[in-house]
Amino acid sequence: MKVIVAVDQNWAIGRDGEQLLYLSEDLRRFKAMTLGHPVILGRKTLATFPGGRPLKGRRNLILSRNPDFGPEGAEVFQSLPAVLAAAPEDAFVIGGASVYTALLDRCDTAYVTKIKTAFPEADCWFPNLDRLPEWKILEEGPELEEKGVKFCYLTYQRI
Repeated sequence: MKVIVAVDQNWAIGRDGEQLLYLSEDLRRFKAMTLGHPVILGRKTLATFPGGRPLKGRRNLILSRNPDFGPEGAEVFQSLPAVLAAAPEDAFVIGGASVYTALLDRCDTAYVTKIKTAFPEADCWFPNLDRLPEWKILEEGPELEEKGVKFCYLTYQRI
């Protein structure tokens, strides 16, 4: 499996259940990379999507402990073993924080959008791959800028 995430310079990913920042270039990249692939996400992450609906063009595998939760166009799993049994190798883990933490050790590649600023109001983080010896940077893209925000794309690989 693969993981895709946008982080700030301190590896923060969100605040109050929302992503810290939306960059149109990054959203286009996310769509291009995940389209046609299964995505694994939590119920709270699904709620942040437009209309709270599953992503089109992808098999949406959602983790939720709520047995009554069943959005149209998605498959809901109440446990990690159940979602892992259903997830093919080309699946992308797309959040949120608890899903990332639960599944990171099952992923071999991480596509990281690194926003070169800090968001002190953040309240959830992605594990800092630079501090984990089992991960190394495979590729680093050029610095980009949108709306005055600098960022770059990094690809990490599990060693």
